[in-house]
Amino acid sequence: MRSSPLGLTVLSLLHLRPLHPYGIQRLINQWGKDQVVNVSQRASLYRTIDRLLDAGLIAVRETSRDQRYPERTVYEVTDAGRVATREWLREMLAAPRAEYPEFPAALSFTLMLLPREVQADLTARAAQLRDRLAELDTAAEAARQAGLPRIAMLEDEYRSAVLTAELDWLDSITSDLRSGTLTWDHETLAALAQETS
Repeated sequence: MRSSPLGLTVLSLLHLRPLHPYGIQRLINQWGKDQVVNVSQRASLYRTIDRLLDAGLIAVRETSRDQRYPERTVYEVTDAGRVATREWLREMLAAPRAEYPEFPAALSFTLMLLPREVQADLTARAAQLRDRLAELDTAAEAARQAGLPRIAMLEDEYRSAVLTAELDWLDSITSDLRSGTLTWDHETLAALAQETS
């Protein structure tokens, strides 16, 4: 089975104790891992659990029935799952993968808009990133006050560094757009496209 962020998350949480899918999802949300792993659709969690089960990385520990709740299957990590978790973690930490987030894709076609539109949109993005950065700072302070060790917050530290770098870049670009040192017009771009075709 190919590694995935959600697969790694499920395996890692099952290292702590056997859990049913709802318990896994609850821990992901409680621990803020939903900020780095997409669990917005419960179906993706169930598909990941099925794949881990088929690969022998997790096993059914028990199935409980209660009249008040639907049937609950509790899963546990297998020895193969423990090995895979370590391998996936080391691979993900050591080797960068090509990722295709939407923001760089949108930037690659920014020339379709007018400079003033891009300036407005990037300024709006920067404001939202500043809010996220403030939220991360508040959460980090609360975690420190609660005595959470730094190792448990490394993903937030990383996200904060990435947001800070993106904000610096956005401020630079919007400054260039405001001053007119970064500009374009559709006629020049169309002529350039004709020359290169």
